[in-house]
Amino acid sequence: MLQRFGGEFIMIASRTSDQTVKAPQGRIKGRTTQVDWILAMMTAILLVFGIMMVFSTTFDLSYSWHGSRFVMLNKHLWHLLYGIVLLVCCALLDYRNLRIPIVAIGMGIATITVLVLVLIIGTDRGLVAGSYQPSELAKLVTILYLAVWMSSKQDKLKDFWNGIAPFAILVGIVATLIILQPDISAAATVIVIAVLMLFLAGAAIVHLAGALLIALSVGYLVINFYPTGQQRIAEYLAGLRDITEGSWHVRQAIVAFVDGGIFGVGLGKSAGKFSYLPVPHTDSVFAVIGEELGLIGSLIVVVLFVGLCWRGVLIAVQVQDSFGKLLAGGLTGWIAMEVIVNIGVILGVLPFAGNALPLISYGGSSLVVTLTGIGILMSISRYDLEIRPDRESRAIIDLRWWNRRAHLPSNGSRR
Repeated sequence: MLQRFGGEFIMIASRTSDQTVKAPQGRIKGRTTQVDWILAMMTAILLVFGIMMVFSTTFDLSYSWHGSRFVMLNKHLWHLLYGIVLLVCCALLDYRNLRIPIVAIGMGIATITVLVLVLIIGTDRGLVAGSYQPSELAKLVTILYLAVWMSSKQDKLKDFWNGIAPFAILVGIVATLIILQPDISAAATVIVIAVLMLFLAGAAIVHLAGALLIALSVGYLVINFYPTGQQRIAEYLAGLRDITEGSWHVRQAIVAFVDGGIFGVGLGKSAGKFSYLPVPHTDSVFAVIGEELGLIGSLIVVVLFVGLCWRGVLIAVQVQDSFGKLLAGGLTGWIAMEVIVNIGVILGVLPFAGNALPLISYGGSSLVVTLTGIGILMSISRYDLEIRPDRESRAIIDLRWWNRRAHLPSNGSRR
């Protein structure tokens, strides 16, 4: 209704006519009406694509190992089901609940405990006969913990002892436990994501440069400590000079792409996956895509991943609170890095790392954890954290702002 105040009419929202006007002053605006459906659609298409490629790359192995062509596909589908359940649960959850310190600390302690148990038990980097990799969970939990910690310490991140030193200790502990399994590529992923989040949080450039320098130095020492790491770097450098001198893995992947040509040899008709191409269902699945679906199919997959990551960037930009921005930025950077590393290795532009292609490669831990991360991204997309006054105050503020707009310059006050 309208009331007269000092010669102008001001609208006052009626409490009797609008039952929804019960919000307290300064309430945080709640859930939006829908998730980011473009993100959901990109995820669904990649998952369907992944199911096709998993069956195409595993039916022969599954028959040889288990006597049935569908055993490995069924395992993948079960992991997919677990991942979708977690995705839906996380999407429905208010992601701000993850900001509660006891949640982040509890998940961090549990993850470190599992990493230590793997070292003690010695199950070849995985639990349950090697089918679950705790290093995959460590990536997600590290992102969550750093988002909570950085959002609460933003005013101290430019200080070395209160910002960079605790950050380096935390990331160093997690990375060291992963390296000892050993899983150098997963440790490198954790470090790069952590530095990315430090950049997003607004740390001083000199501290970022120092963190990168330390990470590169430690990486150099670790690679030289493990003979496998030395061999991979040597093969990578040789491949940069001459592709025919690169690693066997990269050479066979290039052969697969050449055989596939523009349109591919047809789904399920790859010859490389039956013989010369190593681990076609995990690390080399993109090479199989190139052979069976050609350059066109490969580009479609890349475009889908670019679209998925772009939606993640938009979510990170649009969310209002620092925790949401850091969490969305970290999750998006993680998925993008996994894609870049997997495809980069297959094309010979990066050293061999062993990262799975998200949502497409066969594997339990990677698929489940990635879907969980996407579920958290969907939750962030559903919440607008803009602080708004209650309905009655907003009606007064809106009309007064509009009245002033007619008399004041364009740089007048905002609501």
